[in-house]
Amino acid sequence: MNEQLNLLSDKQMADFITNGYVVLQNELPEALHRSVMRQIDFVMQEEGNPGNNILPRVPDIGKFFETPVVKGALTSVLGPDYYMHPHRHMHYNQPGNQMPGGGQWHKDGYWSSMRSHRPWWVMMFYYTQDITEEMGPTAIMPGSQYSEKLPGRETILPTGKAGTIALVHFDLWHKASLNTSNLDRYMLKFQFVRLREPVSPSWNHSDPVPDFPADRPDGHLVLWQDTWNWYLGNRSGAGSELAEQPELVAELREREMAALDAQLSDGDAAVRAIAADRLGLIGEAAAGSAAKLSALVQDAPAEDAGLNAAYALGRMGTTGMQALLELLKHGSKLASQRAAYGLQAAGAAAVPDLALALGQAEENSRALAAFALGMNGAGASSAVPALIAALEDQSEWVRRNAVEALGMIGEPAELTVPALVRMLKEAVRREAAEDTGSAGGSDLYVANQAYITNKIAYTAALSLLRIGKLGDPELVLSGLQAGLGSKDRYARAYAFEALTALRTERAIDVLIHYYRTARWCSDTHKASTF
Repeated sequence: MNEQLNLLSDKQMADFITNGYVVLQNELPEALHRSVMRQIDFVMQEEGNPGNNILPRVPDIGKFFETPVVKGALTSVLGPDYYMHPHRHMHYNQPGNQMPGGGQWHKDGYWSSMRSHRPWWVMMFYYTQDITEEMGPTAIMPGSQYSEKLPGRETILPTGKAGTIALVHFDLWHKASLNTSNLDRYMLKFQFVRLREPVSPSWNHSDPVPDFPADRPDGHLVLWQDTWNWYLGNRSGAGSELAEQPELVAELREREMAALDAQLSDGDAAVRAIAADRLGLIGEAAAGSAAKLSALVQDAPAEDAGLNAAYALGRMGTTGMQALLELLKHGSKLASQRAAYGLQAAGAAAVPDLALALGQAEENSRALAAFALGMNGAGASSAVPALIAALEDQSEWVRRNAVEALGMIGEPAELTVPALVRMLKEAVRREAAEDTGSAGGSDLYVANQAYITNKIAYTAALSLLRIGKLGDPELVLSGLQAGLGSKDRYARAYAFEALTALRTERAIDVLIHYYRTARWCSDTHKASTF
């Protein structure tokens, strides 16, 4: 694999974790890019934007994503068995449009019930023509992927020759910029999904110590280190990067810890954020600051400080973990969400308490506990029975998070897979009889996901795409066949893809039957109907 693909380096991976993007250059014949441009131009001018169907309408686009550069980058950030998501879009920026793409900074609507700091989803912004700043490329805000609010930092306008690609963390803030040239600007946005948690580095890895910037005022060193460790397949969770350097810990305790603790009360939010981050790096030895860090997690306006405090508590052993659990159960919606991220970072030690939290009175606490268990992956296998029980929760949000968590945890497959098949079948059956919007519980966090019309079927089909191969083939086939009949376009797409992974003779028969009516002819369009 390493010889055939242009895998990212340690530095590029560290840049991706901190800044949320990497700019790549696809080396393809100019004639291919020109041909695709002509085809896209015809479609846009004569038929309008085909939305998700841009790839079957212009099949040559698929060649862009089969190169060593693209496959190597996607393998590096998502693992070797990543999946091209069925949502894709052709972004068209014309000269003179004062509000391209709506003109606002935004994060794309997400596809899970919560945004994940760990990169389970990425996007590629692909430019099919030479792109200059005057042509209005999509502006990106480095490091903004961890911010719920627009942070207002510096912006980058990726430019280059045809085949320039911005590979971005799914939650990076971005927007179309003004096209002041006399040329139409095209950009293909494609999305990709990680199917399994990392077990080892999938990039060109040689240095175990990441090169993270230590002096950024908006830094998240503990969060970044958590993501790096996750990428390495390290599930140990809480701890200190200084654990094997006791002399340095002692020195820090003597010289810095009291000062850092005092800075947690500083009037400057940036000072509080840096202090929380530094204490998190020290780890359990700094647990005496847990009460102040807990207060910072609840400080709504200070987003960097609150996030750093949550991740710091996740590295402070039992004291930090108990503080996070209290916030998860009794904090505000924002504080409990931050606590869930911190409990994700705490690793396997948090799993028993998170499983118990699935029985909390508050819907928010139960849903976030399921989310954090899923983010712990295989390390949360002991919580599978509790998650299966949560599939009967009155809240769709809780049920959905439990369905996703089972797909991320995987084993024991004799429990997880039948539960997912049952949820998929039941969700599809309900479609014919009732509205598939949020039923039972507020599901406030996903109220804007109108593009997912059956959230349970959608999530169950995705989870079976992840782990269906581990279960009984006939049982899984029965669920996926039901998924092909869902009214949700993405549930159908996931079910189709999962059948291709199943590869049994019966699965192939079902695929062929489905293909006969789903087949797309790229030569058939408004000007040539037969």
